[in-house]
Amino acid sequence: MAAILSFFTDFPIELFLIQTLNGIVTGMILALIASGLTLIFGIMDVVNFAHGELFMLGAYVGVLVLSTTGSFWLALILATMLVGIFGGAMQIVTLRPLIGRDPLTTILATFGMSLILQNYALWQFGPVARKINEPITGSFSLFYLTYPYYRLLIAALSAAIIGGFWLFLKHGKYGIWIRATTQDRVMAQAMGIPVPWVHTAAFAIGAAMAAASGVLFGPLVGVNHTMGLDWVLKAFIVVVVGGMGNLGGSIAASIFISLLEAYASIWVSPAQAVIVSFVVLILTLLFRPTGLFATPK
Repeated sequence: MAAILSFFTDFPIELFLIQTLNGIVTGMILALIASGLTLIFGIMDVVNFAHGELFMLGAYVGVLVLSTTGSFWLALILATMLVGIFGGAMQIVTLRPLIGRDPLTTILATFGMSLILQNYALWQFGPVARKINEPITGSFSLFYLTYPYYRLLIAALSAAIIGGFWLFLKHGKYGIWIRATTQDRVMAQAMGIPVPWVHTAAFAIGAAMAAASGVLFGPLVGVNHTMGLDWVLKAFIVVVVGGMGNLGGSIAASIFISLLEAYASIWVSPAQAVIVSFVVLILTLLFRPTGLFATPK
């Protein structure tokens, strides 16, 4: 009993609050990446292994636009649009001809695109990391640390993009088409909805969300050809834990896993804290394979 009281007495509450903020910020970026991945799987039943490279490609397009125009916001908008268009073209060329075939073929196709994009980025930009300058550089005092305003801006922008996407799905005409195709693509096609083009639009939107994530996260890390690997792995974990194709579940799982990793970092190194997400993944697959945050049917 005395040991427990001593633990709570000596517990660094300030560090706990800081890590909570870090977990929420990281969780919102992860939610933005995972939302695009969830959309693609939910509507097409395609596991997109190239999603991390679309994240990386968005960051590189942001670097190029920023170096040309000097505007971070223009870089964010153009990267989102251009990678979204590229994603739509990629779906038409590589995935549309494979519809109806063995799911393994689409996995191999997206994995092949992942390798192509990664090696193209290495050839085009080299192994040296590029830098995206954040649009705001101020910070505020948080206990014994200074916390950058830009991290809060990332969380706010990610929430705004996800919120806009949710409103589009809920009330927009084409968003309703997407939801109808997700629920029953055969019935949607029978009602006159152009399902192949809905698939293309969904893939393009998912690619655009990945690109926006890349530009937003770029100022916190160096932009390089392998930057998407860690994030797409976490995004796949989030999609499974949140429930395959469940947008709300993916958002909840993103914040949940990011908070767990942030709290674990209080006692172990950040590299070791990553193990927490794999533990959650294994437990979810064992005891609730439909997803920890899946809506009961």
